[in-house]
Amino acid sequence: MRWLVTGAGGMLGRDLTRLLRAVPGASVHAFTRAELDVCDAGAVAAALRAVRPDVVVNCAAWTDVDAAERDEARAMAVNGTAVTGLALACTRVGARLLQLSTDYVFDGAARTPYAEDAPTRPLNAYGRAKLAGEQAALGHGHYVVRTEWLYGAHGRSFARTMAIKAAECTPVRVVDDQVGQPTWTVDLAERLILLGGSRLPPGIYHVTNAGTTSWYDYARRIFELVGADPGMVEPVSTADFPRPARRPAYSVLGSDAWRPPVPMRDWRAALSAAWPHLVAAWGGVVSQAVGVGGQ
Repeated sequence: MRWLVTGAGGMLGRDLTRLLRAVPGASVHAFTRAELDVCDAGAVAAALRAVRPDVVVNCAAWTDVDAAERDEARAMAVNGTAVTGLALACTRVGARLLQLSTDYVFDGAARTPYAEDAPTRPLNAYGRAKLAGEQAALGHGHYVVRTEWLYGAHGRSFARTMAIKAAECTPVRVVDDQVGQPTWTVDLAERLILLGGSRLPPGIYHVTNAGTTSWYDYARRIFELVGADPGMVEPVSTADFPRPARRPAYSVLGSDAWRPPVPMRDWRAALSAAWPHLVAAWGGVVSQAVGVGGQ
């Protein structure tokens, strides 16, 4: 099976590419942003004609939520408009597109997990752009994979920021009234590989680690893993911590459309399993500062 990965230099793209290259019989063509700009429809079409992939996974994205408020046009170009060209190019070569999306397409007003067919109502520019990307992919008969609160060994993430703060013994203020599902990029990448090789029909699929938590409790768990005092994490409300982009208060995604035999593990188990890999990839900053890194 031939795979093409866009955004291969990012947090998810790097883990996905690494795992794909270990799959027997897989032919992997991974492109960083410098190698293939998804906003260049001509370059995208040419790359797909050359590779003739069976599956394309679009990991390329504008991920700075607050910056999207200041420049919605650029966020839309990457997360929305570019997907139209990518989806059309996939259709032309007979490839299935897996388009990554987000919990931010919802407004967070629910109190039970959002089903795949729940009405969307994004609160911010980032969510609107990602929703446009969803519509482009679905409109051409492809797949949308919604996920959330990603962390991994590469790139920026809340987990990395909190780990460094904990290692430095720096008190932090973290909102306790936003609830979601931290998801390890390795676990997500494994599911993308399963989906790409499955016979599931095109549509929307939710893929996250199981369980729920607030940003506050998530931060406390990271402090514990570093070996720092979780009491240094102070709970605050969203109102006390204003940001340019509004965030949904409730971001829990239900996974009714696809239930593999082995369900996604709980976010706590995933974080514990990820921890040695994260610390090693972060250059020893955490372990050197505190000298722990326990479970």
